Amino acid sequence: MFNKLIRLTHYTVLTCLLSFVSAPSFANDQLTVMLDWFVNPNHGPIIVAQQQGLFKKLGLDVEIQEPADPTMPPKLVAAGKVDMAVTYEPNFIMDLEAGLPLKRSATLIATPLNTILVLDNGKINSVKDLKGKTVGIAVAGTEDAMVGTMLRHSGLNLSDIKMVNVGWNLSSSLASGQVDAVWGGLRNFEPNQMALESINVKAFYPEENGVPNYEELVFVVNQNNKKQAEIIKFNQAITQATQYIVNHPKQAWQVFKSYDEKTLDTELNRRAWNDTLNRFALRPTATDTQGYQAFADFLFQNKVIKTAVNPVPYL
Repeated sequence: MFNKLIRLTHYTVLTCLLSFVSAPSFANDQLTVMLDWFVNPNHGPIIVAQQQGLFKKLGLDVEIQEPADPTMPPKLVAAGKVDMAVTYEPNFIMDLEAGLPLKRSATLIATPLNTILVLDNGKINSVKDLKGKTVGIAVAGTEDAMVGTMLRHSGLNLSDIKMVNVGWNLSSSLASGQVDAVWGGLRNFEPNQMALESINVKAFYPEENGVPNYEELVFVVNQNNKKQAEIIKFNQAITQATQYIVNHPKQAWQVFKSYDEKTLDTELNRRAWNDTLNRFALRPTATDTQGYQAFADFLFQNKVIKTAVNPVPYL
């Protein structure tokens, strides 16, 4: 009887051990995030969260993708091809008007980055001095509304300037004198890029010249997404990463560039990193409903969108 009990005990222990060994491990939740462009300091919280393992600590595996075409990320989210994308508040509102089933899930860059840039040579000292000048733009879209408002704020009109499309050659077009000013240069990049070439520039900011404040970069998901739990985890990690960046900017830079040191560890990126720190959304999930509505109204009043949009239900 005693031996029988021993054999039974051994059998029970062995069965438990085999069950433990063969039990399936629970995989992390998956989330694909497509950036608006190649990895750069604007994406600091995403990259720091990835490099510090903050996503994994919350049971989340995040695949970071860079787009071949920067216009595609929101469309891929709308089509259900990726779970989340980084886009721009103006584009988000235009996409809503176009009927794309998008919803903002958080904010990445909380302030505008676009500027009007001129050479700091004493010739153009205010927006009013742009009268009769040529302004280069990179991509047609909201420039009539943005630049037009800035001009009207100084008593001018769009007819007082000449706008030309210079593609992505904003800095070189300005430096060479091909144009007198450029619209679309980011305040954390182009001035630093030109400073490295010993060219000083002056910036005029849209939010100081009549344009409603807006968020430069936001995260969008599909309105019908099935990954609400994963999105909550993502936002928690982004918030933690942002707090770390603000508290430890120098250490965070080291973490950021470790993602791809060969590409990211440049003097331009280091300078841009320092100029982007105060632009990250400290509370990524906080929602400025009045601000979004004001900017949507601004786009409608300036005929960027043909139909008035109420973005509040999609925030």
